[in-house]
Amino acid sequence: MTTFRRFTCDDLFHYNNVNLDFFTETFDLPFYLEYLAKWPEYCLLAEGPGQQVMGYILGKVEGQGENWHGHVTAVTVAPDFRRQGLARKFMDLLEEVTEKVHDGYFVDLFVRVSNASAIAMYKKFGYTVYRRVLGYYSGEEDAFDMRKAMPRDVHKRSVIPMKRPVKPEELECD
Repeated sequence: MTTFRRFTCDDLFHYNNVNLDFFTETFDLPFYLEYLAKWPEYCLLAEGPGQQVMGYILGKVEGQGENWHGHVTAVTVAPDFRRQGLARKFMDLLEEVTEKVHDGYFVDLFVRVSNASAIAMYKKFGYTVYRRVLGYYSGEEDAFDMRKAMPRDVHKRSVIPMKRPVKPEELECD
């Protein structure tokens, strides 16, 4: 049995089994605390029997005007619990918050161009590559900025792919 609930400060002492994956970005403590304080509705955790952490998602809302959107900062599932639909459930929950709580135009995320399995998974969830961000990961690896339009973006303008790659410093600042 899996329970989805808000990610709390106490969970920071119990999520190591999830963060051991190469593709999972691990942030410093103040980073997690800022998300938990500012965007608690976007910070969710899946818990299994014995309160074992199975995975989590961190997100936020940002932008202005037609750029108002939900952003997936991290979504990860512990290796022992993959292929059970947890990532899809996390993404569905984040999209629901973006649509119903914040009335966002789209949801976006960044993924390493080398992470073919994650890219395929996001495409299965309805995300498309919006643009390539050069050197996004520590200046060494490019990222795809992937997006999914929400119902507010009736004409789906937010997901029309850019024709050229961008550098991290060209990304919109909030």
